[in-house]
Formats: sequence, structure tokens, C-alpha cells
Amino acid sequence: MATSSLMSDGLTLMFFGMGFVFVFLTLLVAVTSAMSWLVMYYENKYDDHLTTVPPAYSSIHMPTPAKPVAKKSDKKLMTVISAAIHQYRQRGK
Repeated sequence: MATSSLMSDGLTLMFFGMGFVFVFLTLLVAVTSAMSWLVMYYENKYDDHLTTVPPAYSSIHMPTPAKPVAKKSDKKLMTVISAAIHQYRQRGK
């Protein structure tokens, strides 16, 4: 086989592969855009159904807010943590 024939076959294969990847990525972008448009369309069309939540469901699944920790326990907590770290470091020696 001649060198020019191998180069020609290599370039043909390269352009075929690049074309295949380009077509695949173009279709991927088109399908993703169409799917996004479809979701946005139905979200806007049926928005009133999405915003109404039954009271029983919302009261069960809504998280309760965390209670703030009192400032008095911070000093005690720091003492306990410091003692634990000191004890851990002493065991490691």
C-alpha cells in the first residue's frame, strides 16, 4: 500500500469520526434544549397544581428550625473539648 493511500484513509477515518462526534453532540444539545423547553412549558402551564401542598403533608415533612445553643455552655464545651484533645495527644506518645 502506498503512503499517500494510508494518509488518505487516515484522514477519511479522522473526518468521519469527527463528523460522527459533531452530529452526536449537536443532537445531544438539541434534545436537551427541547427537554428543557418542555419542562418549562409544563411547569408554567400547571404551576397552580405545584404550589398547593396539602396541610398534613407540609406539617409532617417540613423541618423544624434548630434551637440556638446557649452562650453559657460554650465555655464548658471548650473546656471539655480541650481536655479530650489533650488526653488524645497524651495517648499517642
